[in-house]
Amino acid sequence: MPRGNPAVKLAVTVDADVHAKVLEAAEAEGSSVSAWITAAARRALLVRDGLAAVAEWEGEHGALTESELEAARSRIERATARRKRSRR
Repeated sequence: MPRGNPAVKLAVTVDADVHAKVLEAAEAEGSSVSAWITAAARRALLVRDGLAAVAEWEGEHGALTESELEAARSRIERATARRKRSRR
């Protein structure tokens, strides 16, 4: 972290099976547990914000239709496939 933005220490308690999986995941990705947890928390916060945005939009415009949801799923699948190809 940059000098002007020091990391905050946080003590957490997790179930033993989660702990083991986090250790494995961090090692597999070549990162520290702290970096892995930070990235996972960022992803969870993005998902939460995205869900809140969808709920707000639906509150103003009505529920998304099945065709709109299918179009969104297709876009996600294509984007995921592109990212996987670019990592190779």
